[in-house]
Amino acid sequence: AKEKIWSMANEMISAKPTPEIRIGLIGYRDKTDAYITKVYPLSNDIDDIYAKLMAFKAQGGGDTPEAVNQALNEGVTKMDWSKSRDVLKVIFLVGDAPPHMDYKQDVKYTDSCKLAMKKDIIVNTIQCGSMASTTPIWQEIARKAEGKFARILQSGGVIAIATPFDKEIAAHNARLGRTVTVYGDARMQRFAASKRSLALSAPAAASADRLHYLSKAKEKSAKAAEVISGGGDLTDLLANDKLKLADIEEKKLPENVRKMNKKDREAYLTKQVEERKKLQTELNALLKKRSTFIITKKAELKKAGKGDGFDEKVGGFIREQAAKKGFRYE
Repeated sequence: AKEKIWSMANEMISAKPTPEIRIGLIGYRDKTDAYITKVYPLSNDIDDIYAKLMAFKAQGGGDTPEAVNQALNEGVTKMDWSKSRDVLKVIFLVGDAPPHMDYKQDVKYTDSCKLAMKKDIIVNTIQCGSMASTTPIWQEIARKAEGKFARILQSGGVIAIATPFDKEIAAHNARLGRTVTVYGDARMQRFAASKRSLALSAPAAASADRLHYLSKAKEKSAKAAEVISGGGDLTDLLANDKLKLADIEEKKLPENVRKMNKKDREAYLTKQVEERKKLQTELNALLKKRSTFIITKKAELKKAGKGDGFDEKVGGFIREQAAKKGFRYE
């Protein structure tokens, strides 16, 4: 269910007024595993968070309990949470095993829940599977931190809805990827290129959800949506008038563009911008049709008792909790 990060992000950004989204990530295991926790801070670079999430592998484990207490406490204390009480701040604690309660140095989940409440942070809990010892603790954490509890299948209970538009959306995604011109120092170019590669390899549903999110996340003043988040794309800078052709630094260009003469380079980059705008206009129409199709299909599945466990539960949580902060959904 890792790809569902895009579905969650879409649920969040569909609110009115359009919110600014930051997502962080904490992976946790136990003391005898390769790591106890890995903390990635809140960021608006959702492509980067997605890459880190996809890098997590389900190794070890099975030797319950796990380092839930440490992970939850770090989620409350190590993220750069806004201090404003007008901001919706939510943690989703997802796992299958209960916490170790025998680690003396741990801050216990009950204390972390109290601290979360002081910081106006909601903690929702998603239990994967049906381990009996996990259920009451996951329920207690949600209750103490004014969140919601849900149980889903170990596999995520995910239903991927195929649509008649997926093939064409995938083709547009591939063509959009080719409009990316990596730009920056060597590290930034590698970073941008890896995001582009991961986006192109995503399953159809996740890829479409990602494109939909990037389209919605576009600033009102922007002329084109990002194709990769987090910078490093010269086409994006040019398309949105953040950089002029005359101001491009040659040393920041990829080799294939840097070796062009000035006239050919400017023609190439201008064409990249034009192609992106054309593709995004076509893509937005396709995404709208896909969204309408999925809404209808989900209603049919729900009526038949076959709804998507993860989407249904998490989407419901987000909408209800966002409404309390003044957001609305149409």
